[in-house]
Amino acid sequence: MHEPRFPIPPGELRRTCLAPTAGIVGLCLLLSGCGALAARGRNAEGVRRFEQAQYQDALAQFQQAVYADPNHADGYYNLASVYHRLGTLYHRQSDYDQAESYYNQCLNRDGNHSECYRGLAVMLVERNRNEEASRLLEGWATRNPTSAEPKVELARLLEEGGKNDDARERLTEALVAEPNHARALAALGRLQEKNGQSNQALALYQRSLATNPYQPDVAARIAALHAVVPAVATPETPAGGDTRTVARGTGTLR
Repeated sequence: MHEPRFPIPPGELRRTCLAPTAGIVGLCLLLSGCGALAARGRNAEGVRRFEQAQYQDALAQFQQAVYADPNHADGYYNLASVYHRLGTLYHRQSDYDQAESYYNQCLNRDGNHSECYRGLAVMLVERNRNEEASRLLEGWATRNPTSAEPKVELARLLEEGGKNDDARERLTEALVAEPNHARALAALGRLQEKNGQSNQALALYQRSLATNPYQPDVAARIAALHAVVPAVATPETPAGGDTRTVARGTGTLR
């Protein structure tokens, strides 16, 4: 949801479910253990308000979500994302401070919340705190050695810093961990395309899209490359060959 430099479209919140009716929420609140359902309802309503650019109303809904369920990580992530957006729009340090606080509260409740790591890293880079962003993602990767996600995010950060070889190495590690990881394949494809290796890029994009068909940007690159590349034999996907950095993704509210 933060406009900045990420390919993931800004303005999307992390959704958990459709909002239940007011009657169901009211009944649920009378029963033990129903705070989570109320939180999901508030969260869904907050997403709706955000999509209508009603930022203060969205904040109120997300505040109610975390009040109903203090362990609702998505609620904290969405609060952080809204404040991040406000900071981007109005350049207020107080909004960035609030965003950072809520990002950290989200991670305190879910130590592997991918969107939260991504959003916080994006904000740190925007605030010229690149070393902190790198430490954040390195720590995540160290704690999750078999996960591709942190490696993809590190690759993105490295590529943006002009360290393409290091980015390639991280994407190689990501594909060793998860050979069919759609984002890693697309990132590698993009790096190959930048290097003029259209055949390899096209094949990687195709593998990525086969894994996750809901990638309009990847589909667009496939169409563009089909116009200039003849039939392409499916290459062997490098468990570590040339690699591209992670697609910059941020701001998807949940």
